[in-house]
Amino acid sequence: MPASKPAQQEEIVMSFTLSPFHRQILFIDAAVSGAAGLLMVAGAPFLSPLLGLPENLIFWAGLALFPFVAFLVAVARRGEASRLVLIDIIAINALWVAASFGLLASGAVAPTLLGYAFVVAQALAVALLAGLQLVGLRRTTANA
Repeated sequence: MPASKPAQQEEIVMSFTLSPFHRQILFIDAAVSGAAGLLMVAGAPFLSPLLGLPENLIFWAGLALFPFVAFLVAVARRGEASRLVLIDIIAINALWVAASFGLLASGAVAPTLLGYAFVVAQALAVALLAGLQLVGLRRTTANA
């Protein structure tokens, strides 16, 4: 018999203890995102001519990563989170991937070959992390 709507809603907001695997993936995402953010913020003037991407785009994209990193660390350190929070993290990563490929497809920028490689490589890395977080979400909620 399918769960009722209130039961489904309760499951979404109920906190789950994160599996060690899921916590590790969240910490890895935080470390990678933090390193990328630092590189992009500090290196925007140097990266812009190499990548063929606007300096402001690189800087602000990097700066936007810092609150996400703080959020990831807070969730991973706490060791428990609601299903909705975990889905939000995956969705944020998926949006980053979509925005990265959307930027390349839009024609709004004219990246160099290295710029294309940079955008594609970081998007694929984020997609991999999102996929691993989805595995972690399934493990976490299956164990609950």
